[in-house]
Amino acid sequence: MNGGEIDRIPVNQLMQRYGLVKSAVYKRLNDLGIDPQKVGNKSYVNAEQLRLLDDLHQFIKSGGTMPEFLESRGIQPAQNLSSGDSSGLSKVQPDMINLVSAIAAQFANRLQPPPDPLAYYQKLEDAARNGWLMRTSEIADLLDLSISEMQYYGDRFSEAGFTFTKSGYRAGGEIAWKVSKERS
Repeated sequence: MNGGEIDRIPVNQLMQRYGLVKSAVYKRLNDLGIDPQKVGNKSYVNAEQLRLLDDLHQFIKSGGTMPEFLESRGIQPAQNLSSGDSSGLSKVQPDMINLVSAIAAQFANRLQPPPDPLAYYQKLEDAARNGWLMRTSEIADLLDLSISEMQYYGDRFSEAGFTFTKSGYRAGGEIAWKVSKERS
């Protein structure tokens, strides 16, 4: 895509874009068989899906109906849409696509080396040696702790052969921790 095109748009912006309530937007997504991509706690539609939604919106504004639009685009509903209650489209992918996806996932898993269970020691060693101040979230991630668990430890605690001491704040307001290696 060129720099001027949208590559994705949050689903929550579609209500304003089309002047519709949330349920109507989700009905259109469902009727078109569009499954928004979830990134974090937001859902997005890609540029191709957005074009399809835009085309549908223009079609309906000009007096068309959802079943007519689906027929004009060759989108085959699984059952008759005349009731108006449901789109009737199946969200299940064809068996061949599911099979190819499963095979690709298996190959991808085999190509990735297993994670090194001791890698976090190297990261802590580097932080201690270089005098780096680490964020609470970084330490929580390395030690497989929740941030709320770390709050119970107070200003200083030891774990995995390292001592962690509160040392001010990092950008964004997170507590900064000095990492030092325990000596015997």
